[in-house]
Amino acid sequence: MAEDLKCACDSTNVALFSCSGASNVGQLSNQLAIELTEKGVGKMMCAVGIGGEVAGLLRSAEGCDRIIAIDGCPLNCTKKTLELAGLEVNRHILVTDLGIKKNKDLRVKGPELADTLEKVSEILAN
Repeated sequence: MAEDLKCACDSTNVALFSCSGASNVGQLSNQLAIELTEKGVGKMMCAVGIGGEVAGLLRSAEGCDRIIAIDGCPLNCTKKTLELAGLEVNRHILVTDLGIKKNKDLRVKGPELADTLEKVSEILAN
């Protein structure tokens, strides 16, 4: 199913913002955003730039039809960063809610990525 993944929001102007925190779920969030970008679901954008109030990045995000935030853990750093900048998050994905336990391993495992991408594809398809 992940090969045919599209966002159910009916827009081609979708921003993907991800966590890239110092944990397995942070790195998995980042890799998910890369995979979703490569599959044409949306365009990966820089959450740190939003937090840093970089004007051009803020304007780019404001121009998007939909914003998807992918957080690794319940701290929800990505979602909070976007909301503090005044951006509306249309979809929020939390990796730990998908059955992945947070740990300090920074390497994304192949099966973990494939399994999580499949779950995310189901979420975005609805």
